[in-house]
Amino acid sequence: MNTSNVIPPRNTVVRPAINFFERYLTLWVALCIVAGIALGQLLPGLFQRIGRIEYAQVNLPVGLLIWVMIVPMLVKVDFGALHEVRRHVKGIGVTLAVNWLVKPFSMAFLGWLFVRQLFAPMLPADQLDSYIAGLILLAAAPCTAMVFVWSRLTGGDPLFTLSQVALNDSIMVIAFAPLVGLLLGMSAITVPWATLLTSVVLYIVIPVILAQLWRKRLLRHGQAAFDAAMARIGPWSIAALLATLVLLFAFQGEAILKQPLVIALLAVPILIQVFFNAGLAYWLNRAVGEKHNIACPSALIGASNFFELAVAAAISLFGFHSGAALATVVGVLIEVPVMLLVVRIVNRSKGWYERV
Repeated sequence: MNTSNVIPPRNTVVRPAINFFERYLTLWVALCIVAGIALGQLLPGLFQRIGRIEYAQVNLPVGLLIWVMIVPMLVKVDFGALHEVRRHVKGIGVTLAVNWLVKPFSMAFLGWLFVRQLFAPMLPADQLDSYIAGLILLAAAPCTAMVFVWSRLTGGDPLFTLSQVALNDSIMVIAFAPLVGLLLGMSAITVPWATLLTSVVLYIVIPVILAQLWRKRLLRHGQAAFDAAMARIGPWSIAALLATLVLLFAFQGEAILKQPLVIALLAVPILIQVFFNAGLAYWLNRAVGEKHNIACPSALIGASNFFELAVAAAISLFGFHSGAALATVVGVLIEVPVMLLVVRIVNRSKGWYERV
């Protein structure tokens, strides 16, 4: 019997496997940490030369890697789905409130509380502001690519997921720079506005334009050809991310070897932020009467981050050696296992959610 065209019942939760790279992302990041630190110690001259390949304060090798990393993800975003936001106004409202009014500000507070207050004696004093800046950058950009995976794992409404990603990315083009500037200023961190705006143009505006032009070209050949192209270029995005991390840890190796506890300490505010924002969005959707398959993607996009953009912005604004760059990488390190735990929680709580 041919089952390829059989459509599962509407209420069936389809849980496709995460692909090989995505499932073991934490392992790859850990290996990149080891490889980067080792290479940085063995070949310091090579990485110093790479660090000097700059134009207008932009490291060219890293800029190229970041484009390879970000553009394939943005190709998946269909801005034509923006009209779908009308179908679930309450769910979209919760998503926007958590992503843009709660998440960045709560992370700025958690950064101040843990980095500048509770953990300050255990962290290098000259990097405290930089760590907070990295946490702010991590929280200021909602997840773009992985949220589709998390949504499918919970049986989330695909049109709602697509529309909220398209809307968030549209807002991000305009709001990322002023929001980051505001929060850095509130945290008494000097805002390099020229570099910040350059980063937005290089790592948001231009990639969005290129990705959407590429998307239109691919779709001329049909949806099947588009899906096949996405399957081919997807691993390049992950590979570029991992190569960027190797470079980053080659520069950060000396600091990490001196204070290996830093990564664990920076993970604490990130973990609290993930569960707080996911729980808040999930509860608010229940309070306003949205369905479970709307609440799940709304909660998941509120919990996860566009960490690729955060890494790119941190390197551009503060450099390879900065605490900001290291803080954003901690977000990459814990993303997959933590989000899989959030997925498990929202799936297991479906009975409670739907209880009148």
